[in-house]
Amino acid sequence: MRSTETTVRTDPRLAPPAWDARPGAHAAARVRLMALLALPLALWYFGWLLSPGRIGSPILYTILIAAEAFNLVQAVGFWWTASRQRNRPALRLVGAASPPRVDVLIPTYDEPVEVVEPTVAAAMRMRGADLKVYVLDDGRGDAMRAMAARRGARYLTRARRAGAKAGNINDALPRTDGEFLVVLDCDHVPAERMLEATLGHLADERVAMVQTPQYYANAGANRVAAAAWAQQALFFGAIARGKDGMGAMFCCGTNMVFRRAALTDAGGFPEDSVTEDFELSVKLHERGWRTTYVPEVLASGLGPEDMKSYVSQQQRWARGCLGGLRSAWRADLPRRTKAQYLLSSMYFLSGWTVLVYLTMPVVRILAGAQPLAGATADQFLLHFAPYYAVALGMVAVAGAGSFTFAGFALATSSFWIHVRASLLAAVGRRGRFVVTPKEGELRRQPGAVWPALTVVAILLGVAIYGVLKDPSPATVNNVAFAGFHISILMAGAWPALSRPDAPPAAAVDETPVSEPAAAARRRERERERVAA
Repeated sequence: MRSTETTVRTDPRLAPPAWDARPGAHAAARVRLMALLALPLALWYFGWLLSPGRIGSPILYTILIAAEAFNLVQAVGFWWTASRQRNRPALRLVGAASPPRVDVLIPTYDEPVEVVEPTVAAAMRMRGADLKVYVLDDGRGDAMRAMAARRGARYLTRARRAGAKAGNINDALPRTDGEFLVVLDCDHVPAERMLEATLGHLADERVAMVQTPQYYANAGANRVAAAAWAQQALFFGAIARGKDGMGAMFCCGTNMVFRRAALTDAGGFPEDSVTEDFELSVKLHERGWRTTYVPEVLASGLGPEDMKSYVSQQQRWARGCLGGLRSAWRADLPRRTKAQYLLSSMYFLSGWTVLVYLTMPVVRILAGAQPLAGATADQFLLHFAPYYAVALGMVAVAGAGSFTFAGFALATSSFWIHVRASLLAAVGRRGRFVVTPKEGELRRQPGAVWPALTVVAILLGVAIYGVLKDPSPATVNNVAFAGFHISILMAGAWPALSRPDAPPAAAVDETPVSEPAAAARRRERERERVAA
């Protein structure tokens, strides 16, 4: 009877993905149709807003116009991107005299072995190449070394620890020799056909990289992961397909297949940025390399499972992308490519517009000043609401149902992350690389959302004060706006205040291991025990 060895606890990453990154029929056409509907509504709103008789407080009016103009630029940029979607098919490499040599690099730093092992085990099973899998362990743990040996992977550490993940990968490059490189975050479990679906695109010798989606497999079991995934799904759906359609897809940190020559030509991953993938992409495009995006889930990972982890992740992304804004602006890129990089970086300034909208009712109730003159709330809503509704509708249509209210609320309540990151970027502080925790804390985390809760308290206090002092129609209108903001902020912050989601029940990875392989692993573990 054949014996088996079961060592890995399962999690949602081992289940088939519940999301398809490929577009539905006529996806781009639907976005264009929504844009045609939005155009006259935008003209209707801005024509009314920019009327000279509409100016109330000149300072507040100028701030409001700046916020609305920024949002309009972002909306037009989204329409432009999502209307150019490309559905690039999976493509097998054919015609090669021998299987391509591929090195799979899995950088780790103190992550639990039970998180990393399914990734390593799955990477060893990938088809379509002469494969070597490397665990790049900056944590230098004996358990991680033993796991790599047990799974048949190579184990690398380094003398220096500079450069975080980027430095870890760079230091591994001269110690590996594959023509192509796969970079996987240690929590992203690849599909067996990942290389079969991507390597064919690298037959074009000017293609430097093939990006595939980041998929949060734990979104169905955790509220924070689900809301974070709603944001990711919008990007790796319509936005990424659109960037690919315009030749401007950038590296996204994991689930990437590189041509070694291109990575060497770019000087490796930049080590002075917390979003090394974004900065690398600018260099690759500046040097004439092309990038591609295959909209098929070929690796399943873990999203942040608590608010503290989400905040840490978003702070790193915001500071890195805003820090890269200068690099993208200065880079010698085609105008279309540069515009796409600038749009992606500028998204992390959108928290300022939320701050503007949150401030307006407070200023009106406390100081009596307002940006608009000669306009009632009914008039404002008549012009603004249709434009706003269609803009949100365009996002919903492009997201094909994946962008949820929870994702919208979480992004809105995290406005302060953008504000803080932009201030730090302005003074040249890019921050340090912080690994996103792979397991959530089983406790409430109000401290992770204190800025949003502080704003809620201010809005609520001001609203009560306004009603008690002057319950006029104008005050009531602004109290209503304050109440609207409070509801969105509380919806976004609620996962940090409520009882955490329990982790899913564990099972086992029943991948069979033959008797000779199991015996070899036992001998390896015994040698390690004796050596220790």
